[in-house]
Amino acid sequence: MKSLLDIPVDELILMANDQRRKYKLALDLCSIMNAKSGVCPEDCKFCSQSSHYKTDIERYPLKTKEEIVKRGEYAKEIGAERFGIVISGRKPNKKELDVITDAISELKEKISVCASLGRLDKDEFMHLKDAGLSRYHHNIETSERYFRNVVSTYTFYEKIKTLEVAKNLGFETCSGGIIGMGETWKDRLDMANLLKSLGVDSVPINILIPIKDTPFENMLPISPIDAIRTIAIFRIILKNKTIRLAGGRESLGPFEATAFFAGANAMIIGEYLTVKGRPVEDDYKLIEEIKRLWA
Repeated sequence: MKSLLDIPVDELILMANDQRRKYKLALDLCSIMNAKSGVCPEDCKFCSQSSHYKTDIERYPLKTKEEIVKRGEYAKEIGAERFGIVISGRKPNKKELDVITDAISELKEKISVCASLGRLDKDEFMHLKDAGLSRYHHNIETSERYFRNVVSTYTFYEKIKTLEVAKNLGFETCSGGIIGMGETWKDRLDMANLLKSLGVDSVPINILIPIKDTPFENMLPISPIDAIRTIAIFRIILKNKTIRLAGGRESLGPFEATAFFAGANAMIIGEYLTVKGRPVEDDYKLIEEIKRLWA
């Protein structure tokens, strides 16, 4: 059998689309909120919110429950099936966690809620579960081998442990990473295979947005064709899992719709964290194009 890396990209795209059709995967939309911004003690080299770098972003403490609920209701209005609450930092303190769980309790009957709150322990996860959280998001970012080139203030094992605790407590899990950080094709393959072994339900694929004043600001961009090849490989390896285009998808330009013929079946709409996404109206046009491709 040929290695996935040896198969021409046009054949890979067709293989990936056949896989998506086989599992009858529909388009899945989510929207996220940067509920607490900046002053993170970690040194992730791609991240504008790290306190190690002097980036030009808005920094603010945790939003109020009312602000989080309002944003969740807006996510529903623009067509998202899921709303993600994201905060900077290692994890919330007790007061912050209480605000977040109160918001989840109010939103859970209106929209499915996901949270990305860092490396929580079992008791903190149970607090979220009791509030009605259905899915937990925690990116592994890259392969275990390349991880040390991306962050040094915590370990890859801590990432895996957090996902395993969430999974064992009955949460759906969402985990993926960023491509275009200087990793090799083997790193991408290893990341996809590890996510498969972890049994994650949703896999966000971000394309690096080089941010000024971060260590990765001068990273050369990944080509659209290589990004699409990566998406197709992830679909073939991950079979029926949700593959979600996330931050940086706009860099695909005219190839963005092609990514959904190459295996992607989900995307984030609206703003990202510290980077604005495309206007919702433009995403609606993209959605119509995807539907025509899938017809």
